[in-house]
Amino acid sequence: MTLPRVLTIAGSDSGGGAGIQADLKTFQELDVFGMTVLTALTAQNTVGVHGVHEVPPAFVRAQLDAVVTDIGVDVVKTGMLSSAPLIDAVADGIAALGLDRVVVDPVCASKHGDPLLRPDAVESLRRRILPLATVVTPNLGEVEILSGVTVRTRADLRPAAEAMKALGPRWVLVKGGHLEGDDAVDLLFDGQTEVVVTAPRSETADTHGTGCTLASAIAAHLAHGEDVVTAVRSAKDYVTGAIRHGVRLGRGIGPVDHGWRRRAPA
Repeated sequence: MTLPRVLTIAGSDSGGGAGIQADLKTFQELDVFGMTVLTALTAQNTVGVHGVHEVPPAFVRAQLDAVVTDIGVDVVKTGMLSSAPLIDAVADGIAALGLDRVVVDPVCASKHGDPLLRPDAVESLRRRILPLATVVTPNLGEVEILSGVTVRTRADLRPAAEAMKALGPRWVLVKGGHLEGDDAVDLLFDGQTEVVVTAPRSETADTHGTGCTLASAIAAHLAHGEDVVTAVRSAKDYVTGAIRHGVRLGRGIGPVDHGWRRRAPA
């Protein structure tokens, strides 16, 4: 049996709820073979990020070369790329190795608000990574940092998507989960086609790892051959269930449940 191959290039979350840990759990649940390139280690739990140790850029590139030249990669997902040198190493590797299906989660901060992207790396993310993206999945805070557009209402989602599209990705998924309303509304946009993706909002504090999980689920569904619109809808359904079944762990923001489908009542 062969499985689609999906690579995550991201940081490690020692608490297990986000980062490569969330990515690998998502890949396993969605029947793809997951591989990793570690960009940073975080000392992290449900309360916050207590430390970050970056992996040297040359070793990041060595991991990428090792995986791609032997196992091969169908889809790439990027997460925490905290510095300009790391971004350059990843962008150069993706281009040199001909990886043309890339889902970018433009991680700027943790769920607790702890910064995970250095200020001097923002321009590098815009210039080097976003033009490589098949899909980029910014939340509202990331939209403002990367494009300068502030989203306060659902009417602001289209201008935000247009501003993000101008930075070079093929598709933009602006995640509107922090807007008020009974539904969590996201806007998917490719410069012409606009697709509104909605799901019922869950009243829970345990939402750690939602961004990583959504981007990884999109990558997994793309690897299974789905088109972008279908992959985004499938991923939205998966992450909505994971949020609804969030796990009450620790003293802060608990993780979503990646295995909720196996544990949900029939």
